[in-house]
Amino acid sequence: MNTKRNDSIPKDYINIIYGKDVKPLTSYPSIFTKYLFERYDIKAGAKLLDFGCGRGEFLNGFIDMGVEGHGVDFTDAATKFCPNAEIKQADIENDGLPYPDNYFDVVFSKSVIEHFHNPDILVKEIHRCLKPGGLAIILAPSWEHCYRIYFEDYTHRTPFMMSSLNDILLIHGFKDVDVSFFKQLPILWGNLYWIFNPLSFITRLIMPRYLGKYFKWIRFSKEIMLLSTSRKPIND
Repeated sequence: MNTKRNDSIPKDYINIIYGKDVKPLTSYPSIFTKYLFERYDIKAGAKLLDFGCGRGEFLNGFIDMGVEGHGVDFTDAATKFCPNAEIKQADIENDGLPYPDNYFDVVFSKSVIEHFHNPDILVKEIHRCLKPGGLAIILAPSWEHCYRIYFEDYTHRTPFMMSSLNDILLIHGFKDVDVSFFKQLPILWGNLYWIFNPLSFITRLIMPRYLGKYFKWIRFSKEIMLLSTSRKPIND
């Protein structure tokens, strides 16, 4: 059986599922990337790769913070939305990343690893392309919280829980691995966390899921992510 990723996911997947008319561009990517930039002390001028960059809106957010932006995906959709970055098209699962060893200061990947038949390939390629001491930021849906809706996206292949995301990073040579639950609600990222997080928890328990279609507070109180950070050892 042929399991090549470029055979199993159509080339126009991004344009159909994430087209501007279906999912309009919002301010969230800029808010989120600014948060990551400041939280992890990413430096202006850092060479950053958005692995599985999709339309490129998160990559644009990092570029606005002053990084040197690069993006790679199995489609070229980001070239329309991300004019200030180098965008490469590649079949990662079969051919690897089209970059040399020890090339990037930061590799960012949001909601990509779960689309791989063999996610070890992604993690090994991230490790290879990072400079020693470089930072990997990998996000994936939390299977523990999203299992009832996980396969609403038919291209999802490999579910992850906190322990499995932690272990795959350790197995492939990363250090300082940290994996935590993460809600895509900016009001929970600052000093108001202790006030609003209990409300989000109650929302997740009692509110019907279908209301998430109309209210982002409900949707993202239920659809919890895993946020992982790790570093390539200095002596690699």
